[in-house]
This record gives sequence, C-alpha cells and structure tokens, in this order.
Amino acid sequence: MADPITTPPLPTLEEMQHWTGVMGRAQQLMMEHLAHNAGKGIPLPPSPSLPWPGMAFADPARIAEAQVDLWTEGLGIWQRALGVSAHAEASGLAAKADSDRRFNAPQWRDNPLFDMIRQSYILVSERLLGGVDAIEGIDDRQREKLRFVTRAFVDAMSPSNFALTNPLVLEKTLETKGENLLKGLEHMLADLSRGQLTHSDSSAFEVGRNIATTPGKVIYETPLYQLIQYDPATKTVQANPVLIFPPWINRFYILDLNPKKSFIRWAVEQGLTVFMVSWKSADESIADATMDDYVGAQVEAIDVVRDLLDVEQVHAIGYCVAGTTLAATLALLEARDQAGKVASATFLTAQVDFSEAGDLNLFTGDEQMELIRQLSAEKGYLDGRYMAATFNLLRGRDLIWNYVTNNYLLGEDYPPFDLLHWNGDTTNLPAGWHQAYLKDLYRDNKLVQPGGLVVDGTPIHLGKVKTPAYIQAGREDHIAPPQSVWKITHHFQGPLRFVLAGSGHIAGVVNPPEAGKYQYWTNDAPATTLAEFIEGARETRGSWWPDWLAWVGARSGGTVPAKGARMPGKGRRKAIEDAPGRYVKTP
Repeated sequence: MADPITTPPLPTLEEMQHWTGVMGRAQQLMMEHLAHNAGKGIPLPPSPSLPWPGMAFADPARIAEAQVDLWTEGLGIWQRALGVSAHAEASGLAAKADSDRRFNAPQWRDNPLFDMIRQSYILVSERLLGGVDAIEGIDDRQREKLRFVTRAFVDAMSPSNFALTNPLVLEKTLETKGENLLKGLEHMLADLSRGQLTHSDSSAFEVGRNIATTPGKVIYETPLYQLIQYDPATKTVQANPVLIFPPWINRFYILDLNPKKSFIRWAVEQGLTVFMVSWKSADESIADATMDDYVGAQVEAIDVVRDLLDVEQVHAIGYCVAGTTLAATLALLEARDQAGKVASATFLTAQVDFSEAGDLNLFTGDEQMELIRQLSAEKGYLDGRYMAATFNLLRGRDLIWNYVTNNYLLGEDYPPFDLLHWNGDTTNLPAGWHQAYLKDLYRDNKLVQPGGLVVDGTPIHLGKVKTPAYIQAGREDHIAPPQSVWKITHHFQGPLRFVLAGSGHIAGVVNPPEAGKYQYWTNDAPATTLAEFIEGARETRGSWWPDWLAWVGARSGGTVPAKGARMPGKGRRKAIEDAPGRYVKTP
C-alpha cells in the first residue's frame, strides 16, 4: 500500500511576518536604487558579432550524429536518476561534473535531482561547444567569435548561477530565512550603482597605507606620468638602474601589492636602483594623448634617469601593453642611433606580434570600435570600467559568475584580497589612443611591419632592434597567450632569453621566491617555435625572479655606493612628494 501523502505544515505567523518583512525590505532597496540612479549606468562591452548566416552551411550528417549522441547520453542521465542504469557514469559525465568546481559540493551529488541537473548541463554544454566545429562556410576568425560567445552563454546558463537550481543557495535561504538573498540584493544594487562588479572588500586596502608601501619619492612628473625613485636597501647598488613601465590600463602597484609580494621591494633588496613610472588615469587634460606621447614618455623617463644618476644605460622593463610600447621605443632609439641608452629590455607578458593574440582580438570589430567611440565621445577618454568589464568577460566563469553565486545568491561578504582590489581599481584611457591601439596593433598588426608605424615622425622597424631582451610569458595567460609572446623572438635581433613561467598574466609575474609557488622553464638550445622550446625545456621549481636577476646582473656595469643621487631627492631631481604619489590615486 502506498504511503499516504503528507501536507507540509503551514508557516507560523512569525515566519509569515519575517518573509513579508524580507520582501518589503527588498522592494525598498530596489525603489531607493532606482530613485538614486535614474539615468546613470555604464553599458557592458558588446560580445563579438556572430556569424549566424554560416549556420545554414552546417554539415547535416554531423548535426544528426550530434543529436543522436545528445539523446543517448541524455537518456542515460534519466536512467541513472531512476536507478535503472549506470550508463551516465560510464559516459564520464558524472566524473566531469565532479571535477567542475562549480559542482564539487556534496549536495550536487547526494540529491538525485541536482545530480541530474548538473550532468544534463555538462552534456548540453559539451554539445553546444562541440557544435561550433560542425558549422561550415565560416572562416577561422568567425568560428572563434562563435566559440567565444557560445562559451559565454554556456557559462551564464550554469545551474549554479540560479537560486532554484543551486542546492547550496536553497539551503542557505532556508537557513537564514532569506537574509542571504536580501544581502545579495544589496550587493547587486551597489554594483549597479557603481557600474562595476565588486570582487574584494574595498574598505580593506588603501594605496600608500597597506599596499604600494615601498618607500620612495616622486622625483619628476609631467601631465602624463610621475616618475618614482625608491629608497635603496643595500649599501652598494648595481650601476645600471632599473626603470619599470607598467601598463597604463592598470595601476602600477600590481608590482608593489604588499612587502611579501612586492617585486619592487624585492628588487631594491637585491641591490638594484629602481624607478617606476606611474601613469595618470586619463581625463580631459590628456584626452588627446597618442602613441607618440606614450613612447615619448618612455624615452623621456630613460633620459631623466640617465641624467640624474650620470649613467649611460638603464635596464628597462615593460609589463603587458607597456612592453608593447617599449618595443616601439627600442625601435625608435635604434632608428635614431640611440639604442645604447638601454642596457637590456625585459618584457613581462608583452606582445608585439598580434597574429595569435587570443580572445581580445575578437573585440576589435567595427561594432566594438563604434561603441568605444560613442562611450568616449563626450569627454575624449574611455571610462576604465569598460575595460574592466571586457577583461572580466574573458574569464566570465571566474570573474563574473563565481561572484554572482557567492555574493548575490549566497550573500557572502567580499574577501579582503589585495590582487582583486587592484583588479577593480580601474584606469581611464585616452579614447583615440585606445582605439588606435586596437586597430593598428591588434587588428592590423602594424607594429611588426617594417615602417608600418611612424612614431614621432620616424618609421620604426622591430627587426633592427639589437638590445638584449629577457622575455617572460605565462603558461596559462589568457590576455597575452604564451604563443603570442613567443613571437617577439621572431623579430628582435639581439641576444634573447625566453622564460615560460607557470600560471597566468598576473600570478605568473607576481611570484616572489619566498612563496615557493609555481615553476618556470628555460631552454638554452635554439628553438624556432614555442612547442620546440617546451619540448627541450628544463623545469625549475619556484619563482623566475632570481633567474632574471642573474641575467640583469651580468649587464649591471659594476656596483656603486648607494648615496648621493642614488637616494631619492638627493640629486638634481628634488623630491616632489612621497611614493606612491598622487597619480596612482587619481580616479
């Protein structure tokens, strides 16, 4: 005899009052948000345009085969859920779902309903992504666009992103009586007000107080940048100083997060005289800045340091996009017979040849260019939140949907994470320069064309650069893919050392030796491709920083006492203010 159907107990008056109060507070929050932010907001970057006409040229046989596979494996999931068959586990779907960190909580496995939901999602996701390869009649670039948009759609539709299909959210909602959703709503409305997704507790960090604290002085400034000189930490220092050019799309303190992670502090402790350029976040005063201005700033900073310390050469470091312009700077100096000003150049996750530049290349179409123009037409500069949203899209699962689940649905507090704080500290960009960078470099790849770019009236040619170069790439870099960074070796003519570091665009660079994390690969034998380099590479555990120090030290020019002009503000350039300076704090 079947068990009698039981009716769940009615909620008590106290419970009804609580839930009514939760809904009332939610409505009040939304009304206050709408009243305060009427007419405000920032549009999200557009996804790459889709080649939908090409869908008509898909191979019918391949589509039919995919549909049969989808039906067969889907039936297996239902059979397993009903206890009829273990076909789904045999197909590997359960194992794939278990390895996906979105679904690794036991609640996803222990409940048959949610186990079926997650496996069904994995199955459909694989079929959607695999279907991109079944489309015929489109070129490789269109296929990559479609794959990117499909992956973004698949990540967005994960059952972990929705309250009713996420067992953890349902548990938390019952446990807190809806307070998690109310707190998550507060988080979401706050993010909508500021036009940016929050990743870290913004109150936990302050530039100059507990991040960017390496002591030094601003000793030179222009409307475009400030030049910081850091206090020496040793009695003697290498004669040739180090001048760092950080990316102007971010704040420089990624290299000075805290004393344990700071590349700057570590470098001065190794006996190097270190200078840092701090770019100004764009406003109307520098809205017309172009490549000439940024390359000219690098040349000027090199001359300021040489004059201040009375040295012939500096070691230059270019990180990411600043490494790209450093390559142009070296080519300009070579064309003007001034290449001797730079003893060596270090490129950190920097690209010069954009023929394999990764997913960012998908954002250089006419539609994206037109949107950038519209967003920046009024003031002449692009709001940095646009770039932040674009980079978040490149890793949507980690940088968007993970926070939707944790902070909006589960209502968790933001963690105090210095790297994520830096990631959200956006920088505005001169609109014309930003568009030219995307068009001339990413889309048209002019930097590697002899005479393809003219800087300050001088045609440049990377193939003539003979400056010794240390080239670092991140094995898992999604912004500057290692195969793209490798292409520098195809263009420079001087002695090169290529190092492939573990991890990605940030952690692969900011990896202090004390942390004992990751590894790097080197190969002293000639290699024409990255695959050939990797095949014969030697792995070394830990940070690549000591390897770089030894390479730079061989070109140090000897040592000198750390006094006089080696002390910030004691030479011909007097201190303007303490590091980290005003520009890094400018919105």
